[in-house]
Parts: sequence; C-alpha cells; structure tokens
Amino acid sequence: MQSNLSEPIAAANRDTTIRNLRTILALAALFVLPVAGSFWLYYGASWRPAGHTNRGELIRPARPLPDVALPIVGAAAEPATVNVFSKRWALVYVGDGACDRSCRYALYVMQQTWLALSTDAPRVERVFLATENCCAPSALSSAQAGLIIQNASVSSGVKLLAAFPRQDRNEMIFLVDPLGNLMMRYDLRRDPKGLLQDLRKLLQLSHIG
Repeated sequence: MQSNLSEPIAAANRDTTIRNLRTILALAALFVLPVAGSFWLYYGASWRPAGHTNRGELIRPARPLPDVALPIVGAAAEPATVNVFSKRWALVYVGDGACDRSCRYALYVMQQTWLALSTDAPRVERVFLATENCCAPSALSSAQAGLIIQNASVSSGVKLLAAFPRQDRNEMIFLVDPLGNLMMRYDLRRDPKGLLQDLRKLLQLSHIG
C-alpha cells in the first residue's frame, strides 16, 4: 500500500519541480533576452535605429592583436617598452609619426571623446602607433597629455600593424577591447560623436576594463 501511495506523490513532486523550473526559465528569459537581443542587433547585426547611421564599423571577426611590446616615445621610466593592449579599452590611431592634419585631428577627437567619458575615462587609454618618422613634437605637446605614443616602425611592430586594416587607415580611429581584440573602427570623415555614443554603451555593458 505504501509503495502504491509513494508513486503518485513522487510524480506530483516531479510535476511541481518541472513547473517551478519552467517559471524560473521564463522569468530569466524575460530579463535576459531583451538585453541580449538589443546587444546583438546593435553590435552583431547591421541594424541601427533611425538617425544613428554614423556609428562605428564592426570588424568581423574581431582580430586578436599579437602580444608585442613596443617602445614608448618619451618614456622617462622603465619599462620603456610595453604591450598596452590589455586590461583597458583603447582608442588607437595608426599613422605617420610626422603627424599631419589628419593625425592631429584624430588625436583631438580621441582626446575629446576621452574627456567626455568623465568618471569612465580611467577605463580607456589613447594610443598613437607611429608607422614611420617617429615622432613629431606636436604629438608630444602638453595638449595631448596622457596620450601613449609607440614607435611601431621597429621590426617588432610589423606584426602588430598587419592586424589593422590598411584601407583609409589614416582616416580611422580604432577601438581595442581590454582582452586585446581589435573590434571596431570609426571613420573620421563622418560625425565623430558616434564614437562617444558607442563607447559609452560598451563601457556600460562591459564588466571588464
């Protein structure tokens, strides 16, 4: 008799467990799916809300940058060479160290974007990879305080530079994540506000860097 009673009780317990599990999964989906879906639409697909067509181009797939330590121009202390693409987000400009008009404009946009991040600014660094003719005094001026300038024209920099798309490179600002992945680029010939908007969203969503 006891065996006959225990079977319906066990079945009822299983049904209750399944119902509870379904409820938990439904609640989880209610909170998680909208966030995951919006993130995918914004960064993983080509869809953009109307009026927001000026944001960055996703680099697909993201390119892991090689672990290369390059000389830091003007470094007053050790280490004079370092791989800067780790632990923090990085805004990167790649160009001739003579720093022409396009270069100076890129560094200005990077600086203003960084300043506009306010309390999140320490999570982001600004990097100038000089491909040759390193480096113009203007790029080292006090107006660009905090800018990391690296001489990428040395032999160890060739592999790193190869990871950055060459087409119109001197008109681009690149974004590298804290894991060292080259993930987005921004055309300086378009409205640069898109860089700030994207970066704010990424910093809000990210728990790294």
